[in-house]
Amino acid sequence: MQSWINLFLNQFKATTWLEWAAVLLGVAEVLLAKANKVWLYPTGIAATLISIYLLLNAALYAECLLNGYYVVMSVYGWYYWIKKRGEPPVKVSYSNRREWIITLLIVFAGWGMLYLLLINFTTSTVPVWDAWVSSTAWAGMWLLARRKIENWVLLNISNLFAIPLLFHKDLALFGLLTIVLFVVAIFGYVDWCKIIRRDQLTQTI
Repeated sequence: MQSWINLFLNQFKATTWLEWAAVLLGVAEVLLAKANKVWLYPTGIAATLISIYLLLNAALYAECLLNGYYVVMSVYGWYYWIKKRGEPPVKVSYSNRREWIITLLIVFAGWGMLYLLLINFTTSTVPVWDAWVSSTAWAGMWLLARRKIENWVLLNISNLFAIPLLFHKDLALFGLLTIVLFVVAIFGYVDWCKIIRRDQLTQTI
């Protein structure tokens, strides 16, 4: 425990402005998602572009692919949330059976694909771990883009495994950010449950 504290303190002192920007934008993104605000997407795009550069230097290649996927899904989600002018925004809801099938396919097919890519084309020392963190986050981001409440569950599965991985790779500041995101995601799930219940009550009136 003391070694982790020392690691964090040493990294805190050596943190670059790019790392601070990525962390602060990441916090802002998840807070905006918790509040169900569409501005989470431009904020998230900025955070992920910076993170790709930083994670490349740490040789977390699946994490880099994950962040590239975040950019694509953020653009898709931004469009999907807003839809066409004059149409109502997409409401928060639970996933149906088809969406759960797609989610599980993203998780397990993505895990296998990323693992094969990592062991064959990179120097990754943690291919199974890195691939799992990324594939579960892929699924969570897809659900978030469609405003499905289960996105918080998938994203927190990813966060749970990402925290020790980031500390293992000496990215203590990112590890601390992920702990914060884990806690915020719990409250995000609770808030979205309230939104769904409120909408259901409105429809019955």
